[in-house]
Amino acid sequence: MLVDPNAPFFRQLWVRVACVATPLIWAGVELYTGNPFWALLSGAAGLYLAFELFVRRKPD
Repeated sequence: MLVDPNAPFFRQLWVRVACVATPLIWAGVELYTGNPFWALLSGAAGLYLAFELFVRRKPD
């Protein structure tokens, strides 16, 4: 596990949303500039964070 979804840092919803949105937005930037490899890596990081922070996270 690379991210602890139950860490106090991720307690607030806006932090979790920002942590997921940032790499996904960056993946779009990379695609726009013609770098599919980096877009794939950034997109995968965003999807991994989404899974960890919204699916596997135990409610408070």
